[in-house]
Amino acid sequence: MSAPSSARAEPAVLPAGAQAGDLIFRTGTEDLSAVVLAIDGGPFSHVGMLTGHPGDWRVLHATPSEAPGRRDSVVMDPLEYFIDRVRSRQHAVYHVHANDRQRSQAVSNAISKLGTPFAVADPAGIYCTVLVWEAWKHAGLDLEVGFTALNLPLLPGNYLLPGTLAASRRLTALSPVDTPQPPSAAPL
Repeated sequence: MSAPSSARAEPAVLPAGAQAGDLIFRTGTEDLSAVVLAIDGGPFSHVGMLTGHPGDWRVLHATPSEAPGRRDSVVMDPLEYFIDRVRSRQHAVYHVHANDRQRSQAVSNAISKLGTPFAVADPAGIYCTVLVWEAWKHAGLDLEVGFTALNLPLLPGNYLLPGTLAASRRLTALSPVDTPQPPSAAPL
């Protein structure tokens, strides 16, 4: 299930060179984002994969529910919804250096995970950074990132943090971090 559509004025514009399969990072507004930022120390708390094309960008991501009645899972949202100020303080697009075949496979791999439960420590689920990392890994591109050992209460383990992923040498920021679009009107 996808999020309610935001009232549409103009579609969000991404930096020149953005392609399906590229990663879009954001700094979220919810409590979980504050926890991720405190642990990671980086500028971002969440990441998704771009799908679609200019004028019709969507973001595939693993997330706790951001819409009433929607499960914590892998979802596909309109770009405008993903970067809306209600959910995002800032965002940035990172280009993944890959060939067309790898790019197509990574997007297909990520789409195949739609509906998979969001979970940080349960192997039956997936969380945002691992979703995009695995999609590229199964497409034959190693993003060459390490997992960080964390001794969190009730959730000790090795985690792929957004800052570590954004620092991959296989990624290039296409633009500086942008401030989000103004909040949209009520969902349609």
